[in-house]
Amino acid sequence: MDYQISFPNLHIWLDHVGKNISIFGFSIAYYGICIAIAMLAGLAAARRYAKISGQDPELYLDLSLYLMVFGILGARIYYVIFRWKDYQGNLLSIFNLRQGGLAVYGGILAGVLTIFLYAGRKKENAFQMLDTVGFGLLIGQVIGRWGNFFNREVFGGYTNGLLAMRLPVSAVRARDITKELSEHLITADGIEYIQVHPTFLYEGIWNLCLFFLLWKFKEHKKYEGQLFLIYLLGYGVGRFWIEGIRTDQLMLTEHIAVSQLLALICVIASSGMLVFMKQKNKKMEDANEK
Repeated sequence: MDYQISFPNLHIWLDHVGKNISIFGFSIAYYGICIAIAMLAGLAAARRYAKISGQDPELYLDLSLYLMVFGILGARIYYVIFRWKDYQGNLLSIFNLRQGGLAVYGGILAGVLTIFLYAGRKKENAFQMLDTVGFGLLIGQVIGRWGNFFNREVFGGYTNGLLAMRLPVSAVRARDITKELSEHLITADGIEYIQVHPTFLYEGIWNLCLFFLLWKFKEHKKYEGQLFLIYLLGYGVGRFWIEGIRTDQLMLTEHIAVSQLLALICVIASSGMLVFMKQKNKKMEDANEK
């Protein structure tokens, strides 16, 4: 397999980008390293906001253990359900995360459920905890997406734009190479390449911008849960667009991508809730003035 990854229009050429590193004879996937760093950075961001907002940061250290376990479990179950044909012949491969296979929405759904159960047991405000964890989610997603870079996955169709990424065909899963990509193969020095949208990078940049937007807005928060609703809205908008150009979509039907449908639902539901809560708060303010 050829290990090159390049961004030709940015004049960035990486001659050897491996998928794992060997430490004391043990092979550790960069994908796993990225996920681990993402979890630690996400925890740090959540604890930072918890301290600023007057919560106990140690509460999130305890919660993180549950979120890591059930978040990964949910992300994997979600992915396997919609890729079942890839696993039904070899059930043990379900437990192999070294080559990727985690769906963000599955992790978010499992995480939200975990937070409500945890908050109920600890007698805490679940919506305040969702606001706090939202910051951790965004930072975690920014870093975690780089695992897709090392795995040569989660990319879009052909492009020759500024951020176009070039990958050797031998390093990419055959199922991710669409007809469009096959029609635009590039051959150099006897090696065939595809040139794609680096959607993992698009999502990372989008989430980083969303993080700073939320961090700036936090001082103007009107009610608990508002930040998480804005997160769902912003993430949903970006994910709907990005999912539309990916070549490895998890499909509900032949023409409907699961993540696009969920992104649309998140946008509509969160928008509706934000409008509803704004009107509710305005009525309460008007009543108080009287």
